[in-house]
Amino acid sequence: MKAQIKKYLSITKKEWNGMVVLVILIALVLAAPYIYQLFRKDNTINTKDFDKAVAQLSKIDSQKNNTSNKPLSDDKLEYPVMFPFNPNNLTIQQWEQLGLSERQASVIKHYEAKGGKFYSKEDVKKIFAITADDYKRLEPYIQIPEASLATKKAKPGEITELNSADSAKLTEVRGIGPSFAVRIVRYRGRLGGFYNKEQLKEIYGIDSTKYAEIKDQVSVDPGKVKRININTISFDQLRIFPYLGYKQVNAIIQYRTQHGSYTSIADMKNIAILDEGILRKIEPYLKF
Repeated sequence: MKAQIKKYLSITKKEWNGMVVLVILIALVLAAPYIYQLFRKDNTINTKDFDKAVAQLSKIDSQKNNTSNKPLSDDKLEYPVMFPFNPNNLTIQQWEQLGLSERQASVIKHYEAKGGKFYSKEDVKKIFAITADDYKRLEPYIQIPEASLATKKAKPGEITELNSADSAKLTEVRGIGPSFAVRIVRYRGRLGGFYNKEQLKEIYGIDSTKYAEIKDQVSVDPGKVKRININTISFDQLRIFPYLGYKQVNAIIQYRTQHGSYTSIADMKNIAILDEGILRKIEPYLKF
């Protein structure tokens, strides 16, 4: 029995050598991570440099915010640098050189952004931010080229009719530049014409101040308004009309489909989504 067990557990020299090699390989695999860490050092992050970079970025952002929130200055140069100038499209820095404050120059640039233009020296005087003393100092140096003056074709007292004027004609109105002229023509096209010149205030950029500037130079002929046949117009055609929203247009078309043609504006009062204010605005544009 002992001989059989001994024979069963005995190994050859070749098997013994293989076992030794296997044990050595296992030991090397297990020791490899420790040996790697022993001979290699991890790079450490320089937190001081990182903190410094973050501080610089924060400083830049703070400076930007302070600049954007900085109120406009009323300070003026004690000794202005006077030079001949065309007041149209002059930079803020150039206005400041001429002795105006940053706030005054910004008012002028805002006027130009709204479509304003200087056609004469007196136009500069009309800017509310410019004092009498400022204008007295500036007036001798104002030089507006003849080419600029030539664009002002409307004579004093001449009235421009809004429903027939094209964009070129509209630019002759003092206070209306090319961009405003295009907006007026486009809005007029969507409406079908103006029946009241106060409708100009519905156009983007024409506020009460701009309207007051141009209202006495324009007129409206309501007879030139193109009326909408409310009984034949399609949904897509009525959709571009600026006084009606999507749901209101849909309600008008659906009511017509269900109840037949409209005979008067009174029939449209049955549409709950149309109030008295809307009906008053659209009535001049409808025909039955």
